[in-house]
Amino acid sequence: MTSDKVVACIIGTRPEAIKMAPVISAMKESSAFRCVVVTTGQHRELLNQMLEKLDIQPDHHLDLMTEGQGLSDLFARMLPGLETVFAKERVDVVLAQGDTATTFCAALAAFHQKIPFGHIEAGLRTNDLLNPFPEEGYRQMVSRISRWNFAPTKSAADNLISEGVAPDRIHVTGNTGIDSLLKYAGKSPAKSLSGKRMILLTAHRRENFGEPIKAIFRAVKRVVERFDDVEVIYPVHPNPNVRELAKEMLGNHPRISLLAPLDYFQFIGAMKESTLILTDSGGIQEEAPALGKPVLVMRETTERPEAVQGGHALLVGMAESSIFYATENLLTNHKLLSAMSRSGFPFGDGNASGRILGVLLD
Repeated sequence: MTSDKVVACIIGTRPEAIKMAPVISAMKESSAFRCVVVTTGQHRELLNQMLEKLDIQPDHHLDLMTEGQGLSDLFARMLPGLETVFAKERVDVVLAQGDTATTFCAALAAFHQKIPFGHIEAGLRTNDLLNPFPEEGYRQMVSRISRWNFAPTKSAADNLISEGVAPDRIHVTGNTGIDSLLKYAGKSPAKSLSGKRMILLTAHRRENFGEPIKAIFRAVKRVVERFDDVEVIYPVHPNPNVRELAKEMLGNHPRISLLAPLDYFQFIGAMKESTLILTDSGGIQEEAPALGKPVLVMRETTERPEAVQGGHALLVGMAESSIFYATENLLTNHKLLSAMSRSGFPFGDGNASGRILGVLLD
């Protein structure tokens, strides 16, 4: 790649901002690229807060979200919006991260304009199109039209090879989320709380809405009723499907704290303070092992098997009983808790962004 190539970095959600930040920062320090940052506003409020914290100044705000908007409506607005930006900026390369509607639209818009697309965090698979939905479908389709598949691990690269993706389109780089975590972990100190053992809870995935999230909340209440020395901290996602139910089912317990969403640095501090983490999040499965925090994954499948294989996480499903008994076992089995609390780096060494730029420069 010759100097001063125009690279559009597309961001729609807070996790995408966190994982794109080291790539954007590295590009802005290089004379080989002109980085154009485009936000779609898929998670507008959380995204804007995160961009400010990370000192990222978008060049284009598409601001596409409207109340009650479905995915098809979002696509109908996002595709032409992105294509207009690509034409105006004379974009040479498009980059996006992960498996959201923003990522899929960025890849498709680039494909329509015959612009090479680079997929950061490529190759994650559950091989179940409905779990997670719609993310599994998006990432499988994006892999087919990507010029560069930046796989975070060898396992992710193997998934792509098994699907017939050409080896010269696959590059194992590590996960850029670890780049950000290692950069900011020292700036996010754990705060002394009440002296109780703290469980950090996150639950927000679309496939968990309805009965599954009710089961999660019932299990959490059983845990705090079982252990007098345990408290739960739950930064509640702003989605009304989650927020109102959390308030109804968990809001009156003195040792369950429902918080507004934490910023990235506050959340790192909360992870560091926790005894264990209950989550349905993908990114936390990557970050927690690096901080030496055990993770109980409240999903039926995971596209990040490395954390489970490395002994840092357990896949506990979404049934109330399985979540409760797995948590109870971890809180009472000190040998298991100690084993799962050793730090490890199954998802990268903090240099993924440099490897990505190296591929683009080649």
